[in-house]
Amino acid sequence: MDYVAARHNMVEGQIRPNKVTDPLVVQAVEAVPREMFVPKHMRGIAYADDDLDLGGGRALMEPMVLARLLQAARIEEDEVALVVGCGTGYSAAVLSRMCSTVVALESDSEFAARAGAVLGELGYDNVAMISGPLAEGCPQQAPYSVILVDGSVEEVPQALLDQLCDGGRLVAVVTARGQGVGTVYTRRGDSWGHLGVFDANVRPLPGFSKPPAFTF
Repeated sequence: MDYVAARHNMVEGQIRPNKVTDPLVVQAVEAVPREMFVPKHMRGIAYADDDLDLGGGRALMEPMVLARLLQAARIEEDEVALVVGCGTGYSAAVLSRMCSTVVALESDSEFAARAGAVLGELGYDNVAMISGPLAEGCPQQAPYSVILVDGSVEEVPQALLDQLCDGGRLVAVVTARGQGVGTVYTRRGDSWGHLGVFDANVRPLPGFSKPPAFTF
């Protein structure tokens, strides 16, 4: 299979037609070999217009949704980013082409090991792999200009928002009543605002469910 052609077709058929115009995003997505971040038997569908099941309740996010989240984050090349739930490392690899440093957080030891190996093999040496609980983020490396939550969540923990620098942005697909919305959170001093940007449904990350509401 010609993966270079498949990657180009993904950009032209999925990314650009869905309002992704930021050249930094487009160039990064076209540069990263997505097929290297899925199991070998799935490489033929690596560029499908869908989430890809990686097993263990995890998935590789749909390319268009990832690209729109990254565009919404308004990333600049001198910034430091955190990926929460990097899985096999694809989103961290894309971000590494867009900013100066990426901290890739993963709670599953097998995914973390695979991500570290693939990122190292491909030469993404500005990515630091960290193992730990996803909802806690990585405060020892904070603050971050950008935080990407790589999967849908019911709510964004305050612990993650606290790790943004002043002016920092967190992007995530936030779900409510079965509907997901690509959302940007922005920090201004000690306050945070958020804005829904586009509708999206992607696989959930574990550990981000809202506590059940009390009912009489």
